[in-house]
Amino acid sequence: MPDVGEGLTEAEILKWYVQPGDTVEDGQVVCEVETAKAAVELPIPFDGTVHELRFPEGTTVDVGQVIISVNVGGGTAPEAPVAEAAPVAQAAAPAPVAPVAEEEAKPQGRTPVLVGYGVAASSTKRRPRKAAQGAVPAAPAAPAQAAPATAPVAVPVSVPEQLNGHGPGGARPLAKPPVRKLAKDLGVDLATVVPTGPDGIITREDVHAAAAPAPAPAVEAPTPVAQPVAAPAAVQAAPVVSTDARETRIPVKGVRKATAAAMVGSAFTAPHVTEFVTFDITRTMKLVEELKSGTDMAGLRVNPLLLIAKAVLVAVRRNPEINAAWDEAAQEIVLKHYVNLGIAAATPRGLLVPNIKDAHAQTLPELSASLSELISTARDGKTTPAAMQGGTFTITNVGVFGVDTGTPILNPGESAILAVGAIKLQPWVHKGKVKPRQVTTLALSFDHRLVDGELGSKFLADVAAILEQPKRLISWA
Repeated sequence: MPDVGEGLTEAEILKWYVQPGDTVEDGQVVCEVETAKAAVELPIPFDGTVHELRFPEGTTVDVGQVIISVNVGGGTAPEAPVAEAAPVAQAAAPAPVAPVAEEEAKPQGRTPVLVGYGVAASSTKRRPRKAAQGAVPAAPAAPAQAAPATAPVAVPVSVPEQLNGHGPGGARPLAKPPVRKLAKDLGVDLATVVPTGPDGIITREDVHAAAAPAPAPAVEAPTPVAQPVAAPAAVQAAPVVSTDARETRIPVKGVRKATAAAMVGSAFTAPHVTEFVTFDITRTMKLVEELKSGTDMAGLRVNPLLLIAKAVLVAVRRNPEINAAWDEAAQEIVLKHYVNLGIAAATPRGLLVPNIKDAHAQTLPELSASLSELISTARDGKTTPAAMQGGTFTITNVGVFGVDTGTPILNPGESAILAVGAIKLQPWVHKGKVKPRQVTTLALSFDHRLVDGELGSKFLADVAAILEQPKRLISWA
């Protein structure tokens, strides 16, 4: 599983386009996966015959795990390096697998078993774990002394340990690539891990056990207590659905998982403030109808959201401090001299917020074309991760659901988000008389570390003023 975006750690396999025995060519799309917020097609970088699909559709796979093996030489396909990460737990102990030497396991050039090439290195850095206090290294033991594969995993205690071949002979611990990566991420030195796999191979459970906190020293030896060990993600039980139809459990993954994490992080990091303005938008609605029948916008989609987006861009130009980000690490406010305008779009896969790059430089016809492309691509599920990165300001239109307004949560890395409410015909005082007018409410949420009440109020009032008198302030030339 390659890293198809910036810093992604996992993806869900949505659909396989090939099956074992099929012939594939370099560049052929073999599967579709869903990352944090986008569906992405993965090409195979080899010519050959599909030997095995490692995970079924609907499985969430960590970046770096083998998902497909391909026979590129016409003979037997290469042995898989992640047997213990199979998606279905085995009922009985597996047959012993001959260990592979470290030198043989290292990839030589392009390894013909991975979709994509070059997995991003893990950003997790931890200090190597110290051995338990009082542990005494012993001389290397023969593989036959290793615990059997079915032996229970216990909490490491202060007893002499087998160092898995790391002795005078200089042999490396026996572990497969995914297990080595897990140990690296958890800061575990494989030389200190007691193997329980066949022929002395270190398993994922062994690494998890070694990473567990060592028990506090006690005066008397406590009674051993079995400790739970987290099962690998690939073999955990499927989501439970109630049998009495009174409730249903839905796994949190994909778009919902990414959105939840981002919103929790934003809500508890940025101090949110929300302000509201209700105003007469009748003239903007009339302008929409004029533009639809005019020649300047012929063939383009014209709707209230288009003019609202243009009004936001004009207001950002007048109040540039609203378009900023908070750099926590550097303790700096970063003013953006460009606007990547995010538009929240409801799609079958959930809420997506792709953005229009450099929207501030677009004319009204260009902005209309960009909006149409953004929304249609999102609804088709073809939005790329790059299209959702780098946003600076977001608009969410809750009015399409008949909602008057809301208090939106900021997208991480942005300073403000504007919610557009429903446009309704209401009694309104116009030129000294109560008349039926088109009225709406805008809600602006902003990060109070970056935007104070004055700036937020001026920006929101400016957007409303532009939409009350759109002909004077919006140019589409």
